[in-house]
Amino acid sequence: MPELGARRGLYQMAAIVGALFVSQAALARPLVVLAYGDSLTAGYQLPPGQGFAPQLEKALKAKGHDVTVVGAGVSGDTSTQGRARMNWVLGGMKQKPDLVVLELGANDMLRGQSPRTARENIDAMVKAFKAKGARVLLAGMRANPALGKPYVAEFEGLFPAVAKANGVALYPFFLDGVAAQRGLLLGDGMHPNAKGVTQIVGRILPAVERELKLVK
Repeated sequence: MPELGARRGLYQMAAIVGALFVSQAALARPLVVLAYGDSLTAGYQLPPGQGFAPQLEKALKAKGHDVTVVGAGVSGDTSTQGRARMNWVLGGMKQKPDLVVLELGANDMLRGQSPRTARENIDAMVKAFKAKGARVLLAGMRANPALGKPYVAEFEGLFPAVAKANGVALYPFFLDGVAAQRGLLLGDGMHPNAKGVTQIVGRILPAVERELKLVK
């Protein structure tokens, strides 16, 4: 009987060691950041490697983070279109995202679409990403003043409202430091060039790092 007890003890110890090994292996895997948005995250008209996702990955790795940044930006997407393709994008990923940088809404504004619809869509996306176990960093957007004060207030206010309602982090303005800076924009005056993307990445990087530290 003592021999049987000792054998059981060895089995239990082996199981514990195995579980710890699996746990450590899981912790050692690269974290996955999903850059989910429109042309601003898609690297519109930029050479390979110069868009938001590859530049963010490079910056994070330079800071010592073991991370993969997956680009899921589609030029021209409104919040409605972004919401519609969520399940398809997530279903095609080998590993579910640990953090989602969610940047949508600019095309809703440019088309003069309802801020209420944008808010409903972005809120639904935040909830869906959280339900998949991902943290969310919501990137805000500014509205063209020509749309009028009521529209501007409602549109710009939807981002902090959604972030607060869902308990997620907010990066107030994705194009901070780049908007209206000709040297950082393409000829259309709207999309960032490679230097502009570098500026965006540099400014949003601390917020991304804070979120990665909170991944469980």
